[in-house]
Amino acid sequence: MPLSKIHWPWQHSPLRRRTDVAESWMILATGVLIAVMAPAAGVVAASAVDAASQRQTHQWHSVSAVVTKDPPTRIGVDSSGGAGGRTHTTVRWTAPDGTVRTGETTVAPGMKAGSRTTAWLDRHGSVVRNPATPEDNLAESIAIGTVAASSTGLLLLGAERAGAGLLNRRRYAQWEKEWAELDPPWHHRQR
Repeated sequence: MPLSKIHWPWQHSPLRRRTDVAESWMILATGVLIAVMAPAAGVVAASAVDAASQRQTHQWHSVSAVVTKDPPTRIGVDSSGGAGGRTHTTVRWTAPDGTVRTGETTVAPGMKAGSRTTAWLDRHGSVVRNPATPEDNLAESIAIGTVAASSTGLLLLGAERAGAGLLNRRRYAQWEKEWAELDPPWHHRQR
């Protein structure tokens, strides 16, 4: 949408055709739609992802578990205990019905067999291998919202460009018709 093409559609000029007015209205409408719909689509998508992750997180519950085997050592582990430094290992916990269960989950670096940790279980009692942190959920919501807003803006811009292409085809057909009407008188005068 080049800025030089933006003209107020209600301004009158003897040189403006209906296709020029239609294109001006289309550009104005597209700009307004992008300004309104792109952010709205981003907010709606981000809210949906956030609500889904919160529903999922509310269905989880934590249990105290015991590490059953030493996790593999990692070279260059983040000593701050961030999620990037976590490793997978097998843990054991007691279910509410008294049965002993095992599963694989992530644990902080430095854990050894026999250490106590927290394991997260879903509503079916299965261990959640990589539970998402609130920071992960926020980052995912922002990313999805950004993609949705950008996609909406690009889709509207693409529709405007397609409409401009159709208007150009119509303009070219009108010009060709007008030249065909004017060509015979000019052609005869030059001979």
